[in-house]
Amino acid sequence: MTLTFPTATGAEYSVAGLPGTLDDVSVREDFDELVAEAAAAPVDGWDFSWLEGRATERRPSWGYARLMGERMARADTALDVQTGGGEVLAAVPRLARRTVAVESWPPNLARAAALLRPHGVRLVAADGDYILPFADATFDLVVSRHPVDTPWGEIARVLRPGGVYLSQQVGPASMLEVSEYFLGPQHGAARTRRDPDRARVAAEAAGLRVVDLRTEILPAEFRDVGAMIYFLRKVVWIVPGFTVERYRSRLADLHALIRARGPFPAHASRFLLEARRAAG
Repeated sequence: MTLTFPTATGAEYSVAGLPGTLDDVSVREDFDELVAEAAAAPVDGWDFSWLEGRATERRPSWGYARLMGERMARADTALDVQTGGGEVLAAVPRLARRTVAVESWPPNLARAAALLRPHGVRLVAADGDYILPFADATFDLVVSRHPVDTPWGEIARVLRPGGVYLSQQVGPASMLEVSEYFLGPQHGAARTRRDPDRARVAAEAAGLRVVDLRTEILPAEFRDVGAMIYFLRKVVWIVPGFTVERYRSRLADLHALIRARGPFPAHASRFLLEARRAAG
């Protein structure tokens, strides 16, 4: 039996005659148990604590939560765009005097409402077109962590003159090793979408001035196949259309690889962007 997956350096890690396949009853039972557990776990919101001890990803050095907290403490009115389950916003020690969050995915709305209501945050259900339901020049701070898309024109419109947009975003080719393990070699847009330089151009085209732009590539690893299943169910754009049934054979191969050779290595790509609307 020969299986491969990309290593941290981009080379393929090849295992020939790999022992411990699903022909082994104990291995098959272990695989089935991990699959069932991960398939049943709830994946609403952006709380990844289920993966504790089972997968790791180094956090960016700039500390987005700290930066957001510092700006929130100085703001009068603030908006969190695509708040997810509200986990990051709810952890801010001191929110702006008036803080609003928007989210469009129904499973996240219920979770965000429960987390944010005790903090006095108003939660607004947004539509999928990313039209922000607020008047022009409403907020002096807009934040967003890992937005699916950034509605730059809308961000600029709802910011007050002198207002700030702060966002940590997923960068290009993030978790590409995972995508390529399941989907095969990825080219073109899969490697270049979410480019930070394109984000800068889009922000400036909307009338914002980019005052900070940083990027980092961060090591990650998956220590069991259940962690991979949970991750792909939650972060659905890594392997579009992922289901356990569709990829069961490849998952079984991955289970054997991890048992024989250790964690599956990957890399996350992140960038931090801060932009300001002109003061006058």
